[in-house]
Amino acid sequence: MRLLLVEDSLKLATWLSRALQQHGFAVDSIHDGAQADALLRTEKYDAIVLDLSLPSMDGLVVLQRLRESGVASPVIVLTARGDLEDRVKGLNLGADDYLVKPFDLSELEARLNAVIRRAHGVSAPVVCLGPLQYESSGRTFTIGGRRLNLRPKEHAVLEVLLLRTGKVVSKSALHDRVFSMDAAAGQDAVEVYIHRLRKQLVDTGLAIVTLRGLGYVLEAA
Repeated sequence: MRLLLVEDSLKLATWLSRALQQHGFAVDSIHDGAQADALLRTEKYDAIVLDLSLPSMDGLVVLQRLRESGVASPVIVLTARGDLEDRVKGLNLGADDYLVKPFDLSELEARLNAVIRRAHGVSAPVVCLGPLQYESSGRTFTIGGRRLNLRPKEHAVLEVLLLRTGKVVSKSALHDRVFSMDAAAGQDAVEVYIHRLRKQLVDTGLAIVTLRGLGYVLEAA
């Protein structure tokens, strides 16, 4: 899943980006409100982690402009401004959740998983398709009780396909959800991860089907 982290502290942003990447997220990091506002007009994200005290443009203004433009990506406000007035204003402007600094990484990750699930119309923390189960809280895939050992990008591709079960996902859409802006990999890299996943799914009753010219869909027999 692709995230945008908008945080003015370079030290915190660097640490948080690395931590989230280790958990399988593709993270773009921006440290300025106006730059984030411009980026959000051209790029799509599965979730946004937004600080409020930003240079150039306040985070609440970024949030307001985002919602006014019709973007529905879930937003978690992450800030040291924890007074009730700011929380209420942020929620009224369209924030999906609010986390006050200092925070625990595991709590942020749990909230990210929750808002991303809800954005895809999934309420339960465990998503199933045939014998495949995905536990979002632990970010683990199992088939018939056997855990799949997936590399981060393989995990990300399978997660996107599972959350869009029944829908065709184009190669470009997969690339955009799996790689951050600074990644050097082209769209052909998606085929590599699809090939690896298919090897993992042999004889499981699951298949990643290619619809030529359209994309991929995850199906259960």
